[in-house]
Amino acid sequence: MSSSSTDPGHFAQAAGAPSPSAIATDVEGLEAGMTALPNGAPAYIAHPQTGADFPIMLVAQEIFGLHEHIRDIVRRFAKLGFVAVAPDFLIRYGDPQRAPDIEAIRAIVAKAPDAETMATFDQALACARSRGGDASRAAITGFCWGGRIAWLYAVHNPRLRACIPWYGRLDGPHTPEQPHWPIDVAGQLKTPTLGLYGGADPSIPVELIESMRERLREAEAPAEIIVYDGAPHAFFADYRENYRPGVAEDAWARALAFLRAKGVL
Repeated sequence: MSSSSTDPGHFAQAAGAPSPSAIATDVEGLEAGMTALPNGAPAYIAHPQTGADFPIMLVAQEIFGLHEHIRDIVRRFAKLGFVAVAPDFLIRYGDPQRAPDIEAIRAIVAKAPDAETMATFDQALACARSRGGDASRAAITGFCWGGRIAWLYAVHNPRLRACIPWYGRLDGPHTPEQPHWPIDVAGQLKTPTLGLYGGADPSIPVELIESMRERLREAEAPAEIIVYDGAPHAFFADYRENYRPGVAEDAWARALAFLRAKGVL
């Protein structure tokens, strides 16, 4: 595993210049850097330098790829005692970090088959286990496009202790590569899930969130969706103008409390 000091992360070009509010988590006390999964997918992984039987956190990246914001979130979880790993499930179809605009990124994302992404996260989980992680205390979280992936992976792997999707799209175009969306599989969800959404997110209307809630209720799925009134999409993205510090802090606290309640932490 290469060290983060020799493999620095970058913010995605299409996301614009990072805001001064961008959080930078150091690697003191951590082993952190890039690794490769058996299928060739790169992944960023971090965990405490000492100890064993760490809880595991899988981190699903934003539409902007495995850029510095996602790597920093991996380090934040590692500082809490996790083996945290973010596999890059988009890179073989193009590099969102280098794409010039959001349309170019969407073209990359559209090519990534969900079945392959699920298999990549299976390998990421195995990788975390090989680094001292306790697979009986594994969870997944995801942001933006990764929020969608978190919902889907929680259905794919019901042995997870917890799932925390952040403003992940719930419905969209059905294609051979991406045949299902979270709303399609809500009735199959067995993993305890806490969804964190913004009430002023035009890409995920409140009406759609209500439809998702209804499907979850009908299936008696162990899930709750919190909606922050007035919060935009990507309210946790501290490097963007969408960042809402108060909402982000409350949502992070809720996420950690949820992990504790489900026996992950």
